[in-house]
Amino acid sequence: MPRYLSITLEKRGVSCVAELLDKDAPRTCEAVWQSSPQAGPVHHAKYARNEIYTMVPRFAEREPGQENPTVTPIPGDLVYFSFDSGMLDREFKEEKDIEALPGVIDLAIFYGRNNLLLNGDVGWVPGNVYGSIVDNLGAFAEACNDVWRSGSVGERLRYERHSG
Repeated sequence: MPRYLSITLEKRGVSCVAELLDKDAPRTCEAVWQSSPQAGPVHHAKYARNEIYTMVPRFAEREPGQENPTVTPIPGDLVYFSFDSGMLDREFKEEKDIEALPGVIDLAIFYGRNNLLLNGDVGWVPGNVYGSIVDNLGAFAEACNDVWRSGSVGERLRYERHSG
């Protein structure tokens, strides 16, 4: 039976529904499902193009490792990144108030085309595609683009189990 997440930009009051890709990324899906709900301040990517994300403390009992990886996410992809503390520069950690954590999970949503996960400092940054938005991508993408245009201050991104 398929499992679904509701994803919400709280301040903007816009939600979408994503189906978990249990067959393609079972370990990642289970880790995200078991840790739901998750929420945090939203940020818009600087280099990956059409991406919003939140960073949360590591939550998996055992990190899922790489599965169903991509460096070219498409609109509607939910992507899981696990970053060790050393992967993130000092200013970034201070800005996001995560400097004391040994590592973080980046829960990202890609809402438009032509994304490329290439970091100028470290190279390719593959992430696990673990879900796909199946309802309300259009309105959610408009709200994500508004995060880019208007800013993310005071906005939170929330992931929770969808009951149907």
